[in-house]
Amino acid sequence: MNRELRRLQAKEEERAKERRAGAVQQRRRRERVKFRQFVSEIRTELKRVAWPSRREVTTFTLVTLITAGFVTLYAFALDLTLKQGVLKLLELR
Repeated sequence: MNRELRRLQAKEEERAKERRAGAVQQRRRRERVKFRQFVSEIRTELKRVAWPSRREVTTFTLVTLITAGFVTLYAFALDLTLKQGVLKLLELR
């Protein structure tokens, strides 16, 4: 490795050390909030959430269950078919 590359590597290591030191200081500066303030902020955020209606939740649940059922049946059929194929191929039946 020539001198120029060594100098560049040393500079990069220094920059990395400075970045790590800055990140540690930022983490230390954060102050904890009181429990009441925390709960208050949670309530405020939850009021902003666009909650789905009961009908939407029911629809999404049904779609999820039907899709999961089809995927399960497909995997079962594929497994059964491949098993039968391998058994016929090996003549172990």
